[in-house]
Amino acid sequence: MTDTPARLLNLLSLLQTPREWPGSELADRLGVSPRTIRRDIDRLRDLGYPVEATKGAVGGYRLVAGAAMPPLLLDDEEAVAIAVGLRAGAGHAIEGIEEASVRALAKLEQVLPSRLRHRVTTLQAATLPLTRGDGATIDPQTLTVIAGTVTGRERLRFAYRAGDGAETRRQVEPYRLVSTGRRWYLVAYDLQREDWRTFRVDRVTEPFATGSRFAPREAPVGDAAELLSHTMSRQQEHDVDVSFRAPASFVAARLPDHLGAPVPTSEDTCRLRTRSVDSVEWLALRLALVDCEFTVHGPQPLRDYVTDLATRLTRSTA
Repeated sequence: MTDTPARLLNLLSLLQTPREWPGSELADRLGVSPRTIRRDIDRLRDLGYPVEATKGAVGGYRLVAGAAMPPLLLDDEEAVAIAVGLRAGAGHAIEGIEEASVRALAKLEQVLPSRLRHRVTTLQAATLPLTRGDGATIDPQTLTVIAGTVTGRERLRFAYRAGDGAETRRQVEPYRLVSTGRRWYLVAYDLQREDWRTFRVDRVTEPFATGSRFAPREAPVGDAAELLSHTMSRQQEHDVDVSFRAPASFVAARLPDHLGAPVPTSEDTCRLRTRSVDSVEWLALRLALVDCEFTVHGPQPLRDYVTDLATRLTRSTA
């Protein structure tokens, strides 16, 4: 193999297999001399790849952990596996790596050949993840488009459905994607409204990267997470007060973590007092899913909705 760049890529692909390669075997694989292999190993080291050499009759070369993360070479199967895994986890982020995982997915899908992108989509469509159901389903493509505009500082257009059902078209300067564990939010500067806004990503459709670059604005309140918290704090909060006829451990295992933990009031009962910006509709459904008898002491809108929901459910079986 006389093409040096191509040979280096092939050599790197072999070394990224977790094993030690004798120099003679690498030379046979690439059709070059052991001396050429030694020179290519030196070139890889100069590029930052930590290649370790061992001496002796069974010595050879292997790639080891270094001080920095070098680029990886993936074959088709590996690329598909990583893309499917990142897509599957996109809507149910792991705390601490939410935005990074979406950025990685955006980078990978940008360079996936069309044949592999089709395989990823087909595999995802054929599988159904089992989740707790606390968060809304999000199209991974929506997340990757938004993540790409955040990273590239590119203006974004999309259709948006508000909580009251009103539909609008928005053009924004995206700032950050933020995951609360249950939902994804886009923090952005809204060009039409000339103000900072947060958007629930599960209500975003038809995202389109415009190609128009922008200089990042300074957020008015700390970082993106603080800006999101500030925005949500301006929403209507509810002082939720509910008692359950079940042990606190039983109830806690069936409630989302952000609602807090119920306090035992006896061996078989407990009470939850918390503040929440969730809608009364969502709160009513989550309480029902605890699967035990409960009493809503407040707020009144939640009491009214639970009463109305119970009436409708009763009529549905009459």
